[in-house]
Amino acid sequence: MFSDRNDAGRQLAERLLALKLQNPVVLALPRGGVPVGFEIARALHAPLDLVLVRKIGAPFQKELAVAAIADGPEPELVVNDDIVASLDIPDAYFEAEKQAAVQELNRRRATYLADRPAAGIAGRTAIVVDDGVATGATMAAALRSTRRRRPAAIVLAVPVASSDVLHRLRQEVDRIVCLRMPPDFMAVGAYYNDFRQLRDSEVITLLDRAHAFAMKSSEGAP
Repeated sequence: MFSDRNDAGRQLAERLLALKLQNPVVLALPRGGVPVGFEIARALHAPLDLVLVRKIGAPFQKELAVAAIADGPEPELVVNDDIVASLDIPDAYFEAEKQAAVQELNRRRATYLADRPAAGIAGRTAIVVDDGVATGATMAAALRSTRRRRPAAIVLAVPVASSDVLHRLRQEVDRIVCLRMPPDFMAVGAYYNDFRQLRDSEVITLLDRAHAFAMKSSEGAP
């Protein structure tokens, strides 16, 4: 069990520090991945940015991802074909949810990033972070969107995930760092004592704090 997302981030940071990654930049999936990414960015003296991804949930089980869309000039859509087929999801539902997801991505970009410039990741080691991975659709969209930005390498760093899902994601990344891979994996929240929903204001505060740390590091401050 992790006490909360910050605890998970500190534990991940220890593993990542040992890898001595070259010129890292941390890309977190909001909201839950931001506290995890914040701790990693602070420990590695790396900039923290976001990968904006929106899950499309099943009609009667919104936490079950049937697809995901990652923000970008050409939004990256990943569909869990097996789940869509098994649930016989109507096309009309899927299209409506896709449009709603795009609108939410636009809102989050305006809310979280405003005029903040995106971190340059071309030629750098991109560490893509979330608080856990369940079905993998959301993370796959994030990783493919990140790959389009031409990093030198992509490291997937998560506190907990299904081993089967990580196996499927290996083709999307250069390295995976995961602290827990339970054989009887349940929902991500089952592995946290505190798994409350973050507010938008908390995400913005963490981004501001990470930016301040990165500026001090670039100036050579302790």
